[in-house]
Amino acid sequence: QVRLVESGGGSMQEGGSLRLSCVASGYAVSSRCMYWFRQAPGKEREAVAVISSNGDATSYVGSVRDRFTISRDNALNTVYLQMTSLKPEDSATYICAAGRLNRATCSPLSDPESWGQGTNVTVSS
Repeated sequence: QVRLVESGGGSMQEGGSLRLSCVASGYAVSSRCMYWFRQAPGKEREAVAVISSNGDATSYVGSVRDRFTISRDNALNTVYLQMTSLKPEDSATYICAAGRLNRATCSPLSDPESWGQGTNVTVSS
């Protein structure tokens, strides 16, 4: 059974940092694109960051670029999201997703097939 379990969320003052982790079990994520999404109350889910299967390529939504860093450790079957300079508008549930096996291109719209339950991040001003 595939499971993605996020951790590392919490409450933080504006300007602070958090590191989220997503641990996969049930299958290896080494040949899959991995994604971080977020969803704030009353808003649509948005893709925040994506990393290619070998970690060579990353992409970010404009609002977090230069503040967030996605990384992966395939040996640990884990993906991370390092978040710095946090802003109140970053408050949301952060959700990890795994893409399909051996996809040539990562696509947040069409690739994710497994989802975690999410971890909450609250940033206060």
